[in-house]
Amino acid sequence: MKRALVLINFAILSSIISAQEIVQWRGTNRDGTYNESGLLKVWPENGPNLLWHFDDLGDGHSSATVTRNAIYTSGMIGDKGVVFALDYNGKLLWKAEYGVEWNESWNGVRSTPLFYNDKLYIESSFGKLVCLNAKNGQLMWIVDLFKDYDGVNIKWGVTENLLIDDNKLYCTPGGKTANIIALDPNSGKLVWKSAGNGEESAYCSPLIVKLGSKKLLVTQTANSIIGLDASNGKFLWKFEHINTYAVHPNTPLYSNGKLFCFSGYGKGGVMLKLSDDGSSVTEQWRSTNFDNQMGGAVLFNGKIYGSGHKSRSWFCLDWETGKELYSEKITENGNIIFADGMLYCYGDKGEVALVQSADSGFKKISSFKVSYGANQHWAHLVISDKKLYVRHGTSLMVYSLANN
Repeated sequence: MKRALVLINFAILSSIISAQEIVQWRGTNRDGTYNESGLLKVWPENGPNLLWHFDDLGDGHSSATVTRNAIYTSGMIGDKGVVFALDYNGKLLWKAEYGVEWNESWNGVRSTPLFYNDKLYIESSFGKLVCLNAKNGQLMWIVDLFKDYDGVNIKWGVTENLLIDDNKLYCTPGGKTANIIALDPNSGKLVWKSAGNGEESAYCSPLIVKLGSKKLLVTQTANSIIGLDASNGKFLWKFEHINTYAVHPNTPLYSNGKLFCFSGYGKGGVMLKLSDDGSSVTEQWRSTNFDNQMGGAVLFNGKIYGSGHKSRSWFCLDWETGKELYSEKITENGNIIFADGMLYCYGDKGEVALVQSADSGFKKISSFKVSYGANQHWAHLVISDKKLYVRHGTSLMVYSLANN
């Protein structure tokens, strides 16, 4: 009887844990840092062992969403967006169409599926916000951000990796009255909407900032960095941040009351200090060289790492002062993540590099060329359970990083 009760309690606990699982773009804190250990510190000459690859994803820049039970990603077949569910051996479990995707320039799906409470959420480049059953791909609900709200499309199609916190699903239609909204993730019904500062969206994936007992939603719209009260959508502040094409895809980095926001085309980054109550920000420093276009950045040991755009180098900046500690051309410009004391850099010409940072500069330890897929190398890397997930357009590749 005692054993039966233990098993029942374990099953209930496992069910609760599973229901609470959130898997999102760029890791638990959306900052490109993956809490992994026991990873290879040097790769074999041709790169880590390739476990498997799946080559029928269609066009897209979606990363992998790796959950306890399956792996999800998305691509465009014909002109339709498709979510794919794979098992841990790369076998297709199911696939589900969710609507028309971007077929005009830089073709393909822009966004990575968000997993929460056995559901998947994805936003199409034409403003369709879709919820699917993660177990079988069945459509649960759909919201048209352009028709249901006053959202508008932008030059290269709406791009946003969705965010869930406190049972609210946040997104940026970019309209005048519904600039940013929060929805009930179970039903898709509106929780709140905010006019923000009325600017169009800017390809940015938002961030939740915890400041004492308050939570702020921070994102970038066409010409501004903006902060809202995440509980009710109250518009708190804006900070002007303009570049040539109103393209600001990078999620800000946050630490200890400070926000680092950055974008490409020569604009660079700015460090903002939040007031104690989150109601305002003040500029601390700027770096025009750190003009990362869409590859993100990571923060480790008080230093910011990432690539430039016009500057064509990889940079290390001091978090507190913005001082450029060093810069080098490790590989082509690209995206960056961090795990187990090492930087993982994915250049936009298809090289993946394992890099060590030191006081004196970068040290490229190992690298390999991505051998499958087609078109742009824009999808961000993912590490989960000692495996490296690399998306290149039509293909997803999985490599073992285990230091056995």
